[in-house]
Amino acid sequence: MPTLPPAQPHQHREVAESFGSDPERYERTRPRYPEAMVDRIVAASPGPEVLDAGCGTGIAARQFQAAGCRVLGVDPDARMAELARRHGVEVEVATFEAWDPAGRRFDTVAAGQAWHWVDAAAGAAKAAQVLRPGGRLAVFWNAFQPPPDLGEAFAAVYRRVLPDAPVFRRAMPGLEVYSALFATAAAGIRRAGAFGEPEQWRFDWGRSYTRDEWLDQVPTFGGHSRFPPAKLEELLAGIGAAIDAVGGAFTMGYAAVAVTAARTGAPDPARRR
Repeated sequence: MPTLPPAQPHQHREVAESFGSDPERYERTRPRYPEAMVDRIVAASPGPEVLDAGCGTGIAARQFQAAGCRVLGVDPDARMAELARRHGVEVEVATFEAWDPAGRRFDTVAAGQAWHWVDAAAGAAKAAQVLRPGGRLAVFWNAFQPPPDLGEAFAAVYRRVLPDAPVFRRAMPGLEVYSALFATAAAGIRRAGAFGEPEQWRFDWGRSYTRDEWLDQVPTFGGHSRFPPAKLEELLAGIGAAIDAVGGAFTMGYAAVAVTAARTGAPDPARRR
C-alpha cells in the first residue's frame, strides 16, 4: 500500500530523500507512465528541451528522451542521480527550489511522482523562471486503483502490523485522496501568476503483477525504508498472503493524472522541432 505524504510533505526531507536507499529496486519496480500522456505533453510544448524536476532514477526522463526530447534532470539525492546517469540521463543534484538554472531555459518542466516533495508555490515560480514563453509545466502522478477486495485486504494488513499509523486505516488511497495533491499543485501554479489556468489530463491504464513482483515494489513506497526490519518483513508476509488468496497475481489499475499549464507569453514558432 503506497503511502501518501504528510501535510506539507516538502518539509519532510527525511522521507523525501529516503527513496535513494535502494535506487536499483526503485528503478526495477516502479511503474512507468502511459506513452499517450508523455506524447500529449510533448505535443503541447513549444520545443524539445525538457527539465525533469525530481527525476529520481530517470524513469520519466527516459520516456521523454524516447519521444525525441533532450532532457536535463534535477534530483536532491545523489544516489538516485547516479543511477539515472548510468541510464543515459544528465542530472544535477539539488532540490528544485534551490537549483541554479544558470540562465538556461526549457520548453517543458515535468515532474513524475515528485511534485509533492516540492513547495508548490516556490516550485511553480521556479518553473516560470526557466520556461520559455508558451512552455509547459506538467506534474503528474500514477494513482493506484487496486481491485476493491484486494485493496481492503492490503489495508487490513497495514492496520494489523502498524496499528499506530492512521494513514493505513483505510483501503489503498485512490483518486479521491490523490486529488489533494492535484489541488495543491494547481493552487501553486495559480499563485505564480505566470501561467494560464491549470488543467488535469487523465490516462487510465493497468499492469499485471505476480506476488513476487508486487512485494519487490512495496519497500520503495514512501517511508517504508524507515520501518523496523521486522515490521517490514511482517508487512510483506501479510501482503503476500493476501495476493496468494486471490490466486497469486492481480492487475493493478492506475490513473495517471497530469496537472499542467502553459507559461504565459507568445511562443516563438521557430522553437518547434
